[in-house]
Amino acid sequence: MPPVSTLTDVVARFTDPAVPGAQKIGLVQYGTAEDAGALDRLTKALSDNGYVPLTIDVRDLVWAPSHPGDVVATVTIKTANAPSGGDFTFPMEFSPIRDSWQLTRETADMLLKFGEQSAQPTR
Repeated sequence: MPPVSTLTDVVARFTDPAVPGAQKIGLVQYGTAEDAGALDRLTKALSDNGYVPLTIDVRDLVWAPSHPGDVVATVTIKTANAPSGGDFTFPMEFSPIRDSWQLTRETADMLLKFGEQSAQPTR
């Protein structure tokens, strides 16, 4: 089981607007250069909507029942600046790679979809 701090670091880096999308590709299982734009749009949406700075809380780690070796954790992302209040809690799955961990493709895609929706102008 990975340390909580390791998974916290993955989510923090994934959502950090100061880190370019191209440098986040390794945080996503099966990540490719095509993901860089979506990663940048996610952090831009977080910034544009007043969600940064973020506080990441990872807890309740368990082995993933359907993907041996993966870990599922309850992740709460908090912000003091959000117009709507602030906490977002979501189960996220992490996969080991060499001596590190990354978000599973499925988890990353769900988060990136949130970024796409948040980046769209409202009418």
